[in-house]
Amino acid sequence: MSESDLINELQTKGMRMVDPSVGHESRRGGAGPSDHKAVTVGDVTVMVPVHTAPAFDSPYVVETPGADGRSRLLKAGAEVARVRFPTRPRFYDLKTAEGVPYNQIAVLHSRDVLATTVLQTCIRYESRKKTCQFCSIGQSLAAGRTVARKTPEQLAEVAKAAVELDGVRHMVLTTGTPGGKDRGAAILADSARAIKAAVDLPIQAQCEPPEDDIWHQHMKDAGVDALGMHLEAVTPEVRQRIMPGKASVPLEKYFSSFAAAVKVFGHGQVSTYILAGLGDTREAILDMGERLCAMGVYPFVVPFVPISGTPLESHPAPSSEFMASVLRPLGEMVVRAGMRSEDIKAGCGKCGACSALSTYEKLKVPA
Repeated sequence: MSESDLINELQTKGMRMVDPSVGHESRRGGAGPSDHKAVTVGDVTVMVPVHTAPAFDSPYVVETPGADGRSRLLKAGAEVARVRFPTRPRFYDLKTAEGVPYNQIAVLHSRDVLATTVLQTCIRYESRKKTCQFCSIGQSLAAGRTVARKTPEQLAEVAKAAVELDGVRHMVLTTGTPGGKDRGAAILADSARAIKAAVDLPIQAQCEPPEDDIWHQHMKDAGVDALGMHLEAVTPEVRQRIMPGKASVPLEKYFSSFAAAVKVFGHGQVSTYILAGLGDTREAILDMGERLCAMGVYPFVVPFVPISGTPLESHPAPSSEFMASVLRPLGEMVVRAGMRSEDIKAGCGKCGACSALSTYEKLKVPA
């Protein structure tokens, strides 16, 4: 089995841990990769589900690490790989002057990415009729694992420490959607400005398309290097069923905002997150990928992972076969379009840990 196919299987089927305490703690709730643990397969660090229903029945089992720090990854009792786990970051042990633990302000994703949800509330999440069915943004807040609003000063302090103590290389600033027309761009710009004043760290901001495209330039001027505006689902019927609130923003608004953002941030520096397995067909996802690539927007396709406590907690994850049928041609597609994950300045696409897409990119080179 190739490394790409192994990572794909791990991300759709999850893994069982003989010793769950190995590595830095897995995440529950919140935005981004939840119910996952970071694991390094070969030279690639990926996020793999460990707390989901598929993971509890996964054929993959990770043994306790040996003296060399590596663990055997078993499938049906046979070793398929040796894996390692990133250690707990040192900045997690620090607190702000107000006594807020640093890991309630920002967390480590993969092995060198700092991530935070600047505003841990959302106008979509507050209404069960509008909420994105896969989202758990309120869970970590309710559990006391984070704070509702991270100030620019807090984010700058934590980012500086994460770079100096743990070698963090880029940062993701995402946010719940507030009520204003900027859709969160204003608080992202304020946050980026403070971080860049404290430390030289590439930043990706993530928000819904602002009503006025001038916000793209405002974010760029504040220090944002790359932008994510996430579709999640690509067909109108799936959008309406899975995320009725976000579906009120038409696809054409996303496309006009993508076009405006590419002019500001550059080819390949604007991306969108697409969750495969929610009901969109392979053909629909790849058609969308073609359209996005033609615009210079990186289509970061990841397998849907059901998160406990959300309306979709019992929704099945996509099969590894389905994901391979999407990611193999998509990897060729983005390379032909002159976009590789490694060329993105910051963010989810550059990190690549939630999808095997970046490894499939390496299977083909432009003609």
